[in-house]
Amino acid sequence: MTNTDVIVIGAGIVGAACADALSERGLRVAVIEQDIAGGGATAAGMGHLVVMDDNAAELALSAYSVSLWNDLVGERPQRHEYSGCGTIWVAADEEEMDAARTKAQTLSAYGITCELLSPAALYAREPQLRPGLAGGLLVKGDGLVYPPKSARILLDRAMRRGAVTQRAAVTAIEDHGVVLADGTRHQAQHIVLAAGSRSSTLLPELPVQPKKGHIAITDRYPGFVRHQLVELGYIKSAHAASGDSVAFNLQPRPTGQVLIGSSRQFDTIDPAVEPAMLQRMLKHATTFTPALAQLNVLRCWTGLRAATPDGLPLIGPHPARRGLWLATGHEGLGITTSLATAQLLAGQMQGESTRIPYNPYLPRRFHD
Repeated sequence: MTNTDVIVIGAGIVGAACADALSERGLRVAVIEQDIAGGGATAAGMGHLVVMDDNAAELALSAYSVSLWNDLVGERPQRHEYSGCGTIWVAADEEEMDAARTKAQTLSAYGITCELLSPAALYAREPQLRPGLAGGLLVKGDGLVYPPKSARILLDRAMRRGAVTQRAAVTAIEDHGVVLADGTRHQAQHIVLAAGSRSSTLLPELPVQPKKGHIAITDRYPGFVRHQLVELGYIKSAHAASGDSVAFNLQPRPTGQVLIGSSRQFDTIDPAVEPAMLQRMLKHATTFTPALAQLNVLRCWTGLRAATPDGLPLIGPHPARRGLWLATGHEGLGITTSLATAQLLAGQMQGESTRIPYNPYLPRRFHD
């Protein structure tokens, strides 16, 4: 690992995207990953590419990144197991339909194509939804990928430009360097920490905490649903700062299988599937799609999202450590925002102008 400009810690989707963006700019990159590339939260996630608009910074980052994903997927969507299924935000009642209208105005003003759906239009698209819903909002440009495969594609692209990888555990970060579990040290001008929920293990001072989630996948039922379906109440659950919660989130995989989410738990890093939480999540999903209860669930698993107090990732230089850059804290949007994260990080490192302002994501916001 000699003559290295950048060491990237972590080969999940964010680390792989950073390696790709930095190597594209001619930097000599080394990636260190203690497990398999594309493991961790990358393998555990649903792979939903979704424009989120809880605040202006989240909208800018997710919209930018979805456009980058469209460019990456390009003419070979099957390599990423990509589907341009779109997202339907489902409104359970008139209050949520009002939220859908507000969301439509926000997204449309930003140039995102979306369509408000009456109940009749909603059921024409998704007949499995339970009767009595108020309508929804279709965001046509959203999609999905199989994240481990996409991470591997990005990493392989970096390696073709000369990037190297090493399977090892980083136990400490020093100024312009890292220490591995076997005691060896490696130096580089830049260190990029892209280790997701493990980031706070290496740097306990980081405002990042793990948020556990459960996922289930069914046998093959092609056409059961055609869009990613998310309840508008999901937003309240996704950015809760404490407590356990579940929300309706259903995804049609290109294989014909159905992915079922989502749950959020704090104060645990135990990877075990918890039957009570899983049952709560599945039962909630069947309140939106009753026929789901008849489908055969093949497998369940968990993952740990890396969450920050304000729901935005940390992208940029560490305010107190020399040579250290952060690309972590993406919570449930790591797949979506990985490509934009990499561009913002590489742009800062190289002193380039960036397509969107990077100030909202700078780690120093928690040190001011």
